[in-house]
Amino acid sequence: MEVPGLAHSITSPLSPCEGMIKDLSLDAIQLCERDGSKAQDGSLSEMEELPVPQNIKISNITCDSFKICWDMEARSKERITHYFIDLNKKENKNSNKFKHKDVPTKLVAKAVPLPMTVRGHWFLSPRTEYTVAVQTASKQTDGDYAISEWSEIIEFCTADYSTVHLNQLMEKAVAIAGRMLPLSVFYRNQNKEYFDHAREAQENRMLPSVKDNSGSHGSPISGKLEGLFFSCNTEFNTGKPPQDSPYGRQRFEVQANALFNPDTNLYFGDFYCMYTAYHYVILVLAPKGSSGDEFCKQRLPALDITNNRFLTCKKEEEGDGALVFHHAQDVILEVIYTEPVDLASGTVAEISGHQLMSMSTVNAKKDPSCKTCNISVGR
Repeated sequence: MEVPGLAHSITSPLSPCEGMIKDLSLDAIQLCERDGSKAQDGSLSEMEELPVPQNIKISNITCDSFKICWDMEARSKERITHYFIDLNKKENKNSNKFKHKDVPTKLVAKAVPLPMTVRGHWFLSPRTEYTVAVQTASKQTDGDYAISEWSEIIEFCTADYSTVHLNQLMEKAVAIAGRMLPLSVFYRNQNKEYFDHAREAQENRMLPSVKDNSGSHGSPISGKLEGLFFSCNTEFNTGKPPQDSPYGRQRFEVQANALFNPDTNLYFGDFYCMYTAYHYVILVLAPKGSSGDEFCKQRLPALDITNNRFLTCKKEEEGDGALVFHHAQDVILEVIYTEPVDLASGTVAEISGHQLMSMSTVNAKKDPSCKTCNISVGR
């Protein structure tokens, strides 16, 4: 059963993490101090104390929900009418001390059978550490509440987006992908030192590295999937890759069929923007049976390589049956290839355009207010 009540409080001196809660939908709520002192009300102090929740357990954690249960002593258990749940983001010691702190979330729930599901994308974000504590409460005839002491504080971390959420993101990306344009190469820009290091220290290979935290906060590939970023977008008027890049003036180009062919699986990874009109789609190319492929199978929506709205590979219907490739025109594709790539499989040359640093997506944060690329879960 989901929690039916919600209240926010900026100043809350009586909760275990931030202080006291007042649920604006209720007449009054009296809470205990964290040290266990009771409200100064003689009628309440004479009543038998309510049991304090013990051994709190968090389970079934998703990106925007969790289940919570606890043990209680039998005394006065039948008097419990409500639970008060104090939920807060765990403080980050390295956070900006001048930034306004997140308003703590106080949940007021009827005393339903446990475990109880807490769900809400407006106060739960993916991949985020939280603290939670619980009180039991008994509503009195005058509308006030008798309450227990706060429980111990428990910590937990919410999960990544599930494939359900990623499919929702993908539907939004499909809506703006636009028509398909032909491509012939994948390309990767870096500085000269990067390619020199690949030649001298990595046996002439570019090696996968862990994906950064750019894009959606709930993306299951950020900080986990290893790969190499490639681009494949072409200029509308020339049909060739653009001559500008944010990532360096040296460009490695490789024929598309070297990375993308019938022995490769294709996955949708993310859809985001960076407070601009440009939208980015992250795709993953993984050779079948590779470790990257196994990782993606468990976490990402798979795409039909011959029929999707982002990146396709299919045989020509006429001629010699050679592979032909197309990419979506109206989104910028970031393609992660999960295996090492030998520089001998392509060419490295200097681009004639500029290095546009402002266009870099390295660790770029997603715009949480964009209606085009956000879904109704934590950003």
